[in-house]
Amino acid sequence: MEAMKQLIITSLSVLLLASASVAYTTASKHLDHPDDWYRGEEAKRMAASVLSYQSPRGAWPKNIDTATQPYTGARENLDGTFDNGATTFELRFLARMATANPDEAAYKQAFQKGLDHILEAQYANGGWPQYYPPGDGYNRYITFNDGAMARLMFFVRDVARDDKIFGFVDSARRAKCKAAWDKGVDCILKCQVKDADGKPTVWCAQHDEKDFSPKPARTFEPVALSGSESIGLVHVLMSVEKPSPEVIAAVDGVKEYFEKTKITGIKVEDRKQEGTPRGYDRFVVEDASAPPMWARFYEMGTNKPVFSDRDGVVKYKLSDIGIERRTGYKWLGTWPKNFLEQEYPEWKAAVAAGKAWR
Repeated sequence: MEAMKQLIITSLSVLLLASASVAYTTASKHLDHPDDWYRGEEAKRMAASVLSYQSPRGAWPKNIDTATQPYTGARENLDGTFDNGATTFELRFLARMATANPDEAAYKQAFQKGLDHILEAQYANGGWPQYYPPGDGYNRYITFNDGAMARLMFFVRDVARDDKIFGFVDSARRAKCKAAWDKGVDCILKCQVKDADGKPTVWCAQHDEKDFSPKPARTFEPVALSGSESIGLVHVLMSVEKPSPEVIAAVDGVKEYFEKTKITGIKVEDRKQEGTPRGYDRFVVEDASAPPMWARFYEMGTNKPVFSDRDGVVKYKLSDIGIERRTGYKWLGTWPKNFLEQEYPEWKAAVAAGKAWR
């Protein structure tokens, strides 16, 4: 049981990296109970609700509490996505239900449909769009934003190798998941941005689905290197068993980049302010004792932190953008802290010893 919990914790570690607006559903909070819990009435009520939200294609909508109240609308109106934790959380929950209740065919069937949707959605080059079919907008790009692809990567990896939770999945699908993981690792390596000297650095939040080049998304999300999404991706590479020299160099490059771009001597303060969109304003203040911070976005070429309103104009100070975006997006954070202080040293030691990191 402890090994299973550690697997879940490791696999989901990339999911709390992004904006404060992300709202994960009840299903995400019920993935590590004892097996008996999934045979109980509470679990079955949640499962019935989760099943009701599965779209005809097999995915789930985002920002909806899929495990509390059943969906009462028309199934054909449901649009599934991989954004904000949607689909993978529901499938992990249904896998626990299918394992604990092998005679309940609905759990297994819904899981298989969702898994098949994920496998179908993966591009031949290993990337995933934000949802499938992806359409013509920025959603078609290889989507690292908010941990979407990292989340999918850990999911297919776990399906491929975890017999305890996913042993009910047939061998053909599990083999496809292993192949999807391998293709995804190759895609992540190809998307990693190199500096002027050809050294690997980090990633952008989106990359072109054909040539892997950096791409923008919403108007306030410019083409820029990402201080948050890159942590989820480096976790994926650190989880590669028997890493190649290319994988090792990629992880080392991330460490060097974050050491170089950390911001010291400041902290972020939210101060109550009536009449504002969220009841407070956000300030960057000097504080020599504050721990390092990193920017959500770094300008390509200069590595300067960048900020933007919905007009798409890039600014270099948080105070230079309007209060709506200033308080409505996580522009500065400590995403790389655990990676630099704990995870990277552990990983280097594991690689040196010829052992798996986690």
